[in-house]
Amino acid sequence: MDELLRVKYLWQGGNLVELENAKVHILTPTFFWGTNVFEGIRGYWNKEKGELYLFRIDDHFQRLTESAKMMRIDLPYPPEQFFQYARDLITRNGFREDIHMVQVVYLDGIGHPRWFATSPTNMFLAAFPRGRTFDVENGVKATISSWKRTADNVVPPRIKCGSNYQNCRLAGLQAMLDGYDAVIMLNELGKVSEGTGYCIFMVRKNKLVTPPCTADLLESITSDTVIRICRDLLDLEVEQRDVDRTELYVAEEVFLCGSLAEITPVVSMDKIPIGMGYPGELTKKIQNAYFRITRGMDKRYASWTTPVYGNTER
Repeated sequence: MDELLRVKYLWQGGNLVELENAKVHILTPTFFWGTNVFEGIRGYWNKEKGELYLFRIDDHFQRLTESAKMMRIDLPYPPEQFFQYARDLITRNGFREDIHMVQVVYLDGIGHPRWFATSPTNMFLAAFPRGRTFDVENGVKATISSWKRTADNVVPPRIKCGSNYQNCRLAGLQAMLDGYDAVIMLNELGKVSEGTGYCIFMVRKNKLVTPPCTADLLESITSDTVIRICRDLLDLEVEQRDVDRTELYVAEEVFLCGSLAEITPVVSMDKIPIGMGYPGELTKKIQNAYFRITRGMDKRYASWTTPVYGNTER
């Protein structure tokens, strides 16, 4: 990865450490069992202002806290210090471009097996230069996976933990091998759930619709952003309800959203064109508003964008 070549430091265990010295022992429970929780946070560079904005970091920190609670592992550091750790990491690396930062709390220590261990825990943060994940201008070709999304009473998608993403990995790899850019998963009831790290919206009979949190999906910060953009800026309410697979085929527009996916139009689903087969007008309006907000260009949403290099009062 070319991005990794520009990463000099990671934050781990209370200190900034050089990339090659950031290590976890192979006998830790997180290595064996994937016992960790994490967050992925976007940072957007505004060239005119000379500022890097972290997007909705307090909401990400809160979700990390909730994931740790459900996994029954303690946070090793106080949440009120998380921004300072992130700021130290980013400024030390000198990033002045779009980035993606991961924050991971993991079950540390040496011992096998330690199925029921809840301590000790540790934490690291890593930030990488990151541009677009998908072609947000022209859209992507998606498919419905044969792999079902794990259920809330199996491995809850509400917990953002590394082990959860093996379910997504199976679906994503199959979609890639089949020639698709993105993949959507159904839940055990056969209703649309989410993708592999992103949520889904559709325009159906002139209404914007998305599956509810009870459809076995992660409570998405980006999805909440879209809903609030529609309500505040477009005077449009979003309908949250169960969605059938076939509804996606006949939708006027479909788009994905997530920290990495951002706002990505879907132009076909299972090789069936969505609408006219190109990004829809509502999708583009939401996308434009989203990118203005994330780069700190809309003062109405200043509380969502935290500057790294400027005023760091919290």
